[in-house]
Amino acid sequence: MRILSGLQPSGRLHLGNYFGMMEPALRLQHEGEAFYFIADYHSLTTVHDPVALRENVLNLAIDFLACGLDPAKATFFRQSDVPEVTELAWILSTVTPMPWLERCHSYKDKTARGVEASLGLFGYPVLMAADILIYDSDVVPVGKDQKQHVEITRDLAIHVNHLYGEGTLKLPLPRIKEETAAVPGTDGQKMSKSYNNTIGLFEEEKALKKKIMGILTDSTPVEEPKDPEGSFIVQMYRLVSSAEDTATLEADFRRGGTGYGDFKKRLLAAIWDRFAKERALRAELVANLDHVHAVLRQGAERAKSVAVPVLERVRKAVGLR
Repeated sequence: MRILSGLQPSGRLHLGNYFGMMEPALRLQHEGEAFYFIADYHSLTTVHDPVALRENVLNLAIDFLACGLDPAKATFFRQSDVPEVTELAWILSTVTPMPWLERCHSYKDKTARGVEASLGLFGYPVLMAADILIYDSDVVPVGKDQKQHVEITRDLAIHVNHLYGEGTLKLPLPRIKEETAAVPGTDGQKMSKSYNNTIGLFEEEKALKKKIMGILTDSTPVEEPKDPEGSFIVQMYRLVSSAEDTATLEADFRRGGTGYGDFKKRLLAAIWDRFAKERALRAELVANLDHVHAVLRQGAERAKSVAVPVLERVRKAVGLR
């Protein structure tokens, strides 16, 4: 079973990225043949600073490895190191009906947030389909909000197979993450760079403390009981602490006599402790960037060994060879 997933290098990783995509991906590397890529082609739709893009790609690679990605089990590479994917995207674009793309909610959502309405942004689902199809992927783990992209990928594969012959492209299956962790930002909305409410995965301690202490709370007095179910502090704490510690925190909420400031300090300590091992490994990787580059280079070689034969198969089917 070949599993495919990618993450855009649009900035430093935050807790929402980790619990939403990275942690599930790290578990899946033990279940099949995992292909994980840094989606730098995709990021060009929003990142137009070349220095920032290079930094983002490197930091994402370091972060993924620090969090437990095993290059012996997962093929880890940079999307642009396998340029064959762009040729397949062009071939797919020649048979993609415009109404399919016009229905895509990701384009509407991003333009509504002020992202420039470029051709690349509009055709984003076609490149995503190429990402999936060029590796003969079996399974694509996605959240409910990304399900539409896999559906379009399947529709495109069926369409191409109808036009050029069965077996030209392999049909992938989505694996919907029904229980994707909902990570609130410091303002209670979904944690997102777009809302400027993120808590970085590897924040410096001083910066982390400032963000944690700034989490939005209500005005319940210290001595009064507090509802843990509506608290963003508790929601974050559940993600980084044991069930036993979470139960203690929730009991203290209901008991009263403890202020939100003290609860935020507990959350700060829990986050700091939860990623202590990862911070240490990250420091080692930063001191040995040759290893990071070697992992990406070897991953690209492995990815190309799969992508090139698939592209040749498609070229032959459509008449380019």
